[in-house]
Amino acid sequence: MTVSNRIPLFLILVCSVLAVPALSSAHELEIHGSNTVGAALAPSLVKGYLEQSSNGPVMRQPTTRENEQVLVAHQQGNKLSVLVAAHGSSTGFRTLANGRADIWASSRPARASEVEQVSDRADLTGLSSEHVIAIDGLAILVHQSNPVSQMSIDTLRKVFSGEIRNWSELGGSDNPIRLYARDERSGTWDTFKTLVLNKSAPLHASALRYESNDLLSDDVSRDPYSIGFTGLASVRNSKLLAISEGNAPALKPNQLTVASEDYPLSRRLFMYTLGEQTPELAKGLIEYALSSEGQARVASSGFVSQNPIAVKPELDTSVPESFKRLTRSYQRLTVNFRFSEGRTKLDNKAHRDLLRVKHFLQQHNRSADDLLLIGFADAQSDELRAQMISELRALSVRRALNHVGVRYVSYTGYGDYMPVGGSGNQRNGRVEVWIKSR
Repeated sequence: MTVSNRIPLFLILVCSVLAVPALSSAHELEIHGSNTVGAALAPSLVKGYLEQSSNGPVMRQPTTRENEQVLVAHQQGNKLSVLVAAHGSSTGFRTLANGRADIWASSRPARASEVEQVSDRADLTGLSSEHVIAIDGLAILVHQSNPVSQMSIDTLRKVFSGEIRNWSELGGSDNPIRLYARDERSGTWDTFKTLVLNKSAPLHASALRYESNDLLSDDVSRDPYSIGFTGLASVRNSKLLAISEGNAPALKPNQLTVASEDYPLSRRLFMYTLGEQTPELAKGLIEYALSSEGQARVASSGFVSQNPIAVKPELDTSVPESFKRLTRSYQRLTVNFRFSEGRTKLDNKAHRDLLRVKHFLQQHNRSADDLLLIGFADAQSDELRAQMISELRALSVRRALNHVGVRYVSYTGYGDYMPVGGSGNQRNGRVEVWIKSR
């Protein structure tokens, strides 16, 4: 018998597998996903976090791929390299699922199919995996001379899809509507497409496209027959429209209406991790992003911080007199408690907001006695049922605040009055937080 000098096939396969580089790169941390999050917000949060933990400046390095950047710092003589790749929310999930990403940045909640795909490793709907890092809002802009002051989402969809082409159809002058929109790569465009156009109404071909929010707003302010959309930080000299959904009153975007998510063109921005499998560096970044300092960076990046502030809202004529009397000696905190399942289970953001409310009280030397929780319900089969549900929601938040040391907060329910969305909209089921004025 002669011995063959050929290498057995299984050894070739083993050597080939060993020769393949690991999915993780030379970076100590990788964030993949949404351009809305990855263009400016995530790099700002990474920079702030690394500045806290490193002993030198944080440098940005270019990469060979568009919409990617690397931030580098040194910690106790060791190099820390963080890649932020902003190629879209869906790409972020795929890289998290296949082990290339430590954090998935997303401008939408995880889909059921995505949750199922990684369910053997983590629960993406759980508090240890789903992290709301900011609230985003769209500003709808027209020229200062335009008599139109508000618009419904349905009307806005018809305008930008070309179904409505003349301002006279909306109570304005007899002139064609000129559309101004962000470009395809923009996170602002992604928000608008998701919240206004959906998949049923494409943007009309006549729309002028812009790479810059500020430039779009400036051009709208010079064109009497224009309408456009930008991020909240770029209103500038244009006129801001109030937006409504369903039979709810129209609201303008501001710190209160966007942070509370009452404004219909607001949405959450997420970072997702694989629960207990999350590396320590990624955990540290998430905690920094959710902290007061991290949320201050959220605000400086043009998004809306989740740090509560107290404001005196302007209550219009649609607000019942009984509600005005109830809240006359109160200000409202810029936080709403919302629910994930059924009618009384708080969602992941709400669990974080419990601690934010507690921190607000400590910061301002206030107590639980200064708070009032007001629950609301969506329309029900009868008024009594809606009232019961609204009170149960407020009671649920009261109990949750008890658990974090904010005890025995006053609460009440206000039924299905004062909706902020159309009938059946989950945003109507909420608990507002009010604090006594000083």
